[in-house]
Amino acid sequence: MMVLDTISGQISSTKFSALPEFLNPTDVLILNDTKVIRARTVARLERSSGTSREIEVFFAEPFPDSSGNTWQVLCKPGRRIRPRDRAIFGGGELIGVFQENLGGDLHVLEMQSSEPIPEILERLGRIPLPPYIDRAETTADEKDYQTVFAARAGAVAAPTAGLHFTEESIAAIRTRGVTIAPITLHVGIGTFLPIRTERAEEHFLRPERFDISTSTAKLLNSALLDKRRVVAVGTTTTRTLEYMMREYGEIRSGAGKTDLYILPGFQFRITGALLTNFHLPKSTLLMLVSAFAGRDAIRTAYKRAIEERYRFYSYGDCMLILK
Repeated sequence: MMVLDTISGQISSTKFSALPEFLNPTDVLILNDTKVIRARTVARLERSSGTSREIEVFFAEPFPDSSGNTWQVLCKPGRRIRPRDRAIFGGGELIGVFQENLGGDLHVLEMQSSEPIPEILERLGRIPLPPYIDRAETTADEKDYQTVFAARAGAVAAPTAGLHFTEESIAAIRTRGVTIAPITLHVGIGTFLPIRTERAEEHFLRPERFDISTSTAKLLNSALLDKRRVVAVGTTTTRTLEYMMREYGEIRSGAGKTDLYILPGFQFRITGALLTNFHLPKSTLLMLVSAFAGRDAIRTAYKRAIEERYRFYSYGDCMLILK
């Protein structure tokens, strides 16, 4: 774990097990308890023209205002899929009918089944490892690509800062006196789409679903009043909390969606420290940590990380940013 103190400018290297030493007994640590679904499937595409081929169908999220059996799916290859084409799963036991095209390889797929989609995916789907992990998933990924506190199914990618935690490290943090509470943000495909626009601020971030319990909202609002530091585990947690503060000036309980895109110059209103992994260039995640720590500080930290052979991305090392 790298520790970046933005006040002093000091950068140090330690182990993740030392995290409690950098936390105050009055701190509130917020985790994202989303659970990764088995979103990646293989189907036979049957076109209305009569031709067929094998495709990958990646279940991204339920379609808004649907009964739960209609989903937004990312298909590869998918640009030639048309409405009324069919996806045949599991040797014919399940059928999906394509509806509208949402642009590129993203489509709306209506499953013709009374069985809930999450149950179908548990049976037929695979763990959706990030595309830069160039290998098939293994039995170890079933456990390693979920946080130990994952509880609410819905994400298509793990909140990777949370992957560092074990039951033992959580117990050590509680022993320190730190209060730990969950929120839920179901990580979607938009979080990891690269910035392709010439100007970063013109990039569009797809909305992601979140849910905050009454107890967590009460805890966070109390922490704000008492000026207790809120430590966000991951960029997903940070975006959810800062969205609430920007919209309402407080943390409210309930479900919703956020498309908050945090760029340098953003004024953070609740996040006092951030634990995060090292991110890809030209990503919205790198924009967020640059906004939190400052561009120059992140540039220096990443240069140090490369020199010291820190591991990047989902199964990589982490950085604690203190302010």
